[in-house]
Amino acid sequence: MSSRRRLPVLALALGALLALLAGAGQAQATGYRYWSFWDRAGDHWVYASQGPSTARPSDGDVQGFRFSVSEDSQDSAKPRGTASFASICAATPARGGEKRVALVIDPGTAQDAPSGETPPKPGTACARVADDATTAEALAAVAKPLRYDNQALLCAITGYPKSGCGEQVSASNSKDTKAVTGKGEAKADSGSGGPSVGLLAGGGAVVVLGAAAVWQARRRRG
Repeated sequence: MSSRRRLPVLALALGALLALLAGAGQAQATGYRYWSFWDRAGDHWVYASQGPSTARPSDGDVQGFRFSVSEDSQDSAKPRGTASFASICAATPARGGEKRVALVIDPGTAQDAPSGETPPKPGTACARVADDATTAEALAAVAKPLRYDNQALLCAITGYPKSGCGEQVSASNSKDTKAVTGKGEAKADSGSGGPSVGLLAGGGAVVVLGAAAVWQARRRRG
């Protein structure tokens, strides 16, 4: 094969290898099935910086919970439905020594539901609790039964889901090791899973470019 024809062949091999590795990385993409916790800021949702067991909302605050599968807080699904304090707590008058917290509870879609379970309809509730109450206490006042794991991760609201808690799921819905933090946000274990797509693609590029270098050296000697 002439030198002019070998370079395009090597380039095509590199492109095919990188495409194959990228496809493999997408197939191995993982996420976590869990309840995420949100604060309402004006007309939009903001991922909460604290967990519900430590957050202490003020009277008039709106907070939300959404059950879904996501890789991290950056791609986590936001709560749906009405998020106005005035509409949610319209029938709950203020009382001295207490506060009202509007809660939006969104169990998510059937796509994110554990096998064999159907998510309830999204809903809202106005919790009237003591002035120093946490979000977890406000939630317990209006959305029992709640379920937590031994790391204080919120696993179920109004009994949904019946089982599971922050489990890792892949594109093929296979279950791996649960990895969670105490703040109610599931995160990947640094030791779980294989090499990253970037690392594999880099290694593949080294292999193909190395072959090109050998060919170039041989061509010079010839």
